[in-house]
Amino acid sequence: MNKLLIISLLTIFSCNPIKKEEKSIERTPKIEIAETPVLNLEQANRLAELPLNCINTEYPNKLSQTIGSDTDLLPPRTLHPAFYGCFDWHSAVHGHWSLVSLLKQFPNIDHAEEIKQLLLNNLSKENIEAEVAYFQGAFNSSYERTYGWAWLLKLAEAIHTWDDEAARTLENNLQPLTDLLVEKYIEFLPKLNYPLRVGTHTNTAFGLSFAYDYAQSLNNKALKNAITQRAKYFFLTDKNCPMTWEPSGTDFLSPCLEEAALMKRILPKEEFKTWLHTFLPELKDINYTLEVGLVSDRTDGHLVHLDGVNFSRAWSLYKIAEGLPEYEHLMNIANHHINYSLPSIFGDSYEGGHWLGSFAIYALNAVDND
Repeated sequence: MNKLLIISLLTIFSCNPIKKEEKSIERTPKIEIAETPVLNLEQANRLAELPLNCINTEYPNKLSQTIGSDTDLLPPRTLHPAFYGCFDWHSAVHGHWSLVSLLKQFPNIDHAEEIKQLLLNNLSKENIEAEVAYFQGAFNSSYERTYGWAWLLKLAEAIHTWDDEAARTLENNLQPLTDLLVEKYIEFLPKLNYPLRVGTHTNTAFGLSFAYDYAQSLNNKALKNAITQRAKYFFLTDKNCPMTWEPSGTDFLSPCLEEAALMKRILPKEEFKTWLHTFLPELKDINYTLEVGLVSDRTDGHLVHLDGVNFSRAWSLYKIAEGLPEYEHLMNIANHHINYSLPSIFGDSYEGGHWLGSFAIYALNAVDND
């Protein structure tokens, strides 16, 4: 009897539900709540300095051009009179977008009238005509495809939705280049048999997201349909995206999250939720964590890209969580990513300073402060 009693007691204590519960609690990770970043007037004035310090700074410059003859060997300001600063064409474009975005939100920003005049000077009718001529050159059909195209349409969208007299002039001046790049998207997308799932400029999902936003804002049905059809063709059957493979050493975009943010734009809510559960099932776990992209040297033009990936992750996570309460915990992860990189872009070296302000502004614009 004593042996039976001992065995029974051991069995009871070994199955003690309280101890199991304690063990379970110990394994639950403690989630640090990040402060929600805010774009206010003070922050806007600081962010405006970044594009102001580079959009008319011609050198250093990376032209990324194909040389057809000696006549192509011209200074950046001649080849690209509108977008010759900020080291490269696409950074100059989104530097202009930054200023428009900040002016829209903060009309009383420092030097507002001077900034408007700068925009009007750079985006003049004559300068945009020269930009169009460059894209129509014999060797330039794929120039800035699709990253630069996407930012140009994001600039056009921002100007179109800006209620200001200067915006109407800017929109009219920019229209020929806007129309040309819309045509290029519609022509190119059916030819692209496979998407580019990289963390740098040619990422297909990123390029389609910005173009879709433009099409949505301006009700351009042809562009919207072209993007929707191709995005579904590329991504609708994707599953189990390898987030643990991110980021690569010089990524500035998140391949998995940019794709998810694109599909959030084009799919109905319930269809998107089903797709997302297959594509990134881990995101639904309220204890999901994602380490920020760590930057070891911000004077290195490639290593500083990882600040960009943090902003890319943030704006994508905000988009994914938008209107989906079961994914609200992703906003805290987004906040962590912005808070890690945002302080470092002020007073940064030119390697990051010429472009990261735009990424920061776009991420901050996506923050849900309600």
